[in-house]
Amino acid sequence: MATNQQKNDVPKELFVPHERKEDTSEKITKPSRSFFQDARRTFFKNKMAVLSIILMVIIILMSIIGPYFNEYGMDDQDLSRAKMPPRVPVIEDLPFLGMNGTLTSEFKGDTVEEATENAIMRYDNAEDYIDIKVLSEGDGSTDSAEVSATYHIYEAKDMQDEYFWLGTDQLGRDQWTRIWLGTRVSLIIAFVAAAIDLLIGVAYGGISGYYGGRVDDIMQRILEILIGIPKLVVMFLLLIVLKPGIISIVLALTITGWTGMARIVRGEVLKQKNEEYVLAARTLGQSNGKIIMKHLMPNVAGIIIINIMFTIPDAIFFEAFLSFIGLGIVPPEASLGALVDAGFKVFRLYPYMVFYPAVVISVIMIAFNLIGDGLRDAFDPKMHK
Repeated sequence: MATNQQKNDVPKELFVPHERKEDTSEKITKPSRSFFQDARRTFFKNKMAVLSIILMVIIILMSIIGPYFNEYGMDDQDLSRAKMPPRVPVIEDLPFLGMNGTLTSEFKGDTVEEATENAIMRYDNAEDYIDIKVLSEGDGSTDSAEVSATYHIYEAKDMQDEYFWLGTDQLGRDQWTRIWLGTRVSLIIAFVAAAIDLLIGVAYGGISGYYGGRVDDIMQRILEILIGIPKLVVMFLLLIVLKPGIISIVLALTITGWTGMARIVRGEVLKQKNEEYVLAARTLGQSNGKIIMKHLMPNVAGIIIINIMFTIPDAIFFEAFLSFIGLGIVPPEASLGALVDAGFKVFRLYPYMVFYPAVVISVIMIAFNLIGDGLRDAFDPKMHK
């Protein structure tokens, strides 16, 4: 242990008195964040959700301006350019992208000559523009010969200076233009479905949950009846009066599409209406309408936003399914489902007619689901750090 003499030898300059300040003992050094600021911070940490938002912004912009990137309109038909494969300038020399303006398929026959003849007949007898590659010569008995034929259709039709970025359909209409116009129609239907959820579903569920009692019983019995009616049955009934199209799809969604949102909002309002802040608002004499709009709705906004994000891909799939079976958008109008239906009929010969609209549908649905997952995590207080 140090002696008193050693302690006295320590320079006094090393000791600095500590000044205690009462006003800084519990001082907050950073500004506090609100719940929505925390949610936004958590959401932007989700890279997949942010990437999905960027993709959706690009798709929405392309649905608006994409059809004007070339001179072909939606109904600009020309049978002389029907079923042209995709051809894109600059990257047309990269064959692995499949956008070099050629059609390639495999043909079989008892002999190589017969397989070659089948290929030539399939490609308009344009022998000078077909490259043949022998895959199998066969043995003339059990195994058949097989060849791969590549048809340079742009050269055969003397269209070397023309480019159809995503090809053309059976009537010679530009697929690039029709895909983006179809995306616009599908997104319009999806956003209308989201608006119906927001206006009807939220209002119905909020009123039912807040007032409770006999009002809630009556409204829930009506809701159960509507939930029990399948959407397809509603569509069939509407088709008796209306033609297939946007109006019939929107009406079907208006009749039954909002029921899920109403039940979710009702459950949340039932939990929130007995909280202290609602009791305080009632004590201050606020009307029921103000309590619902100013107090309850902001506190259930998170679950509403999340469910709207999941409503949009459901509506897109519903439209695509109806169009695919002939109950939705019908030609010459375009939607993603109608384009998939048109391409499916010639899928084995012209797979690009199905591939590109199917990719757009998949990207939209996956993107909105990832955004919904990101919002669900963002509005979960357990995820905030």
